[in-house]
Amino acid sequence: MTNDVPATVIIGGQWGDEGKGRVVDFLSRNCSVIARYSAGSNAGHTIVNDLGRFGLHLVPAGIFNPNTTCIVGNGVVINPKSLLDELAMLNERGVDTSRVRVSDRAHIVMPWHLAIDDLDEKMRGEHAIGTTGTGTGPAFTDKTGRLGVRMIDLVQPESLDQLLSFVLPYKNRIITELYGGEPLDGDQIRDEYEEYGRQLRPYVADTSRL
Repeated sequence: MTNDVPATVIIGGQWGDEGKGRVVDFLSRNCSVIARYSAGSNAGHTIVNDLGRFGLHLVPAGIFNPNTTCIVGNGVVINPKSLLDELAMLNERGVDTSRVRVSDRAHIVMPWHLAIDDLDEKMRGEHAIGTTGTGTGPAFTDKTGRLGVRMIDLVQPESLDQLLSFVLPYKNRIITELYGGEPLDGDQIRDEYEEYGRQLRPYVADTSRL
């Protein structure tokens, strides 16, 4: 790693399991910022250090360097429960997560993404693609289709409520009429995701300025 290069990019050249997490963990000691820029909780990396063995899916591997700011960028789709569980696990094991920053423009994996991921896979039958079932694909579909919920919406209840009032009926029609599934409950989703937003608010930032 050279000192005259402003950024170092780690890219897997295969289909995963190339050891990217280990490389990032090693290089992070020389970096002030580590950023996860794409994918979702369908991906994962394993880190083994003096604190033990850690399986991470959303938090960047550089979290173990106390001098590194760890960014979850706007190209990542985030299941808020998964992120909160990961942060709690790290805190419980003595890792400081106050250096984590989540892009306010990152898109959220919503319950309809999980439902559609599962129902679509079942409809495909023998042609199923073997999805991880994390809602990552449907979340990216909504991102490009301009139907997504972003992190900034999650931490602003009025914005979340406005989006739910439009998007949920739309998604429930797809779930019930196309896939024959059960409709999702809007009040339950609102209460659950407003609480996620409350807990994640301290981590959310305009990461383009960091």
